[in-house]
Amino acid sequence: MQVEAGRQARQPRQAEPRRGKRTQCDVVTVPERQGLETVDILRLRGGCGAVLHEDSESTLSFLVPFGTADGWQLPGSSCRHVPVPGPERDWLLPPPGGVRAALTDPAQLRAALGEAARTLAASDGF
Repeated sequence: MQVEAGRQARQPRQAEPRRGKRTQCDVVTVPERQGLETVDILRLRGGCGAVLHEDSESTLSFLVPFGTADGWQLPGSSCRHVPVPGPERDWLLPPPGGVRAALTDPAQLRAALGEAARTLAASDGF
């Protein structure tokens, strides 16, 4: 902590969920096939956070920082605000610790989603 003129300056708090209190995050949801390819790309680059698997909808959802949905526009995906998912969810990649450490950088995710789409299109012969 910094000290200013004999007083302790307060450090801004990180937006971490607290016990008994859920905060918000955003999730980017994509079809399962594209999502699995994206996970591989991000993991190779060391940038993949937590990922939810929605088996009933055949989708994957990447946790991203709150506010990402406000400017997200990428065909083939959606982004929305959600309560921070709990441990009872079906995780493809569970959060290793606090949710903040489990978020995927939106710019890296956007690039990986594009690369995954191109890879899948090439493998499908389009």
